[in-house]
Amino acid sequence: MKLLFVFILFIILTTQLFQQDEERDPLKDKLTKLQYDVTQNCSTEPPFQNEYWDNKEDGIYVDIVSGKPLFCSIHKYDSGTGWPSFYDIIDDESIKESDDYDVGYKRVELKSTSSNSHLGHLFNDGPNPTGMRYCINSASLKFVKYDDLDNEGLGDYKKLFEKKADR
Repeated sequence: MKLLFVFILFIILTTQLFQQDEERDPLKDKLTKLQYDVTQNCSTEPPFQNEYWDNKEDGIYVDIVSGKPLFCSIHKYDSGTGWPSFYDIIDDESIKESDDYDVGYKRVELKSTSSNSHLGHLFNDGPNPTGMRYCINSASLKFVKYDDLDNEGLGDYKKLFEKKADR
C-alpha cells in the first residue's frame, strides 16, 4: 500500500512538472530575467544602472520583444532621471497609453502596441517641441546603430536623421 501511494505521488508530481514545462512562456528563453520582469510584469530597472540611459549614438530603439521601431536617438535627451528619455516617438500608433496608480498617484503607463510590453511612463515635463518625457526602461529596448539600420531591415528610418543634419 505504501509503495502504491509513493508511485501515485510520483506520477502526480511528474505530470505537474511536464505541464509546467509545456506552459513555459517562450519569452523567458528570449529575454533576460530583468527584460522579462520589466516587459511582462511592469517592473522598473534601476536608474543610472541600465544599458541606454547615457547612450549618445545615432540609431533607432526598437521593442525588445517584437522588434518594432519605437524611438529615434534624435529625440533622446538627458532628463537627469537615469533612464532613457525621449521627447517624441517615431509612430503614434506604436505605443498605447493607460492610467497607472501603482505608486499612489496617477501616471501614464506606456506599452508597445505590437507586443503589449511595458515600456515605461509618460510625463509632461519634457523639453520643446513636445513638452513630453517618455521615460523608458532600457530593458524594454534594443538599440540598432545608424550604421546597422540597413542590415536590420530598418534602412527606411535613416530619413529621420536627415532632420538632424538640417539643424
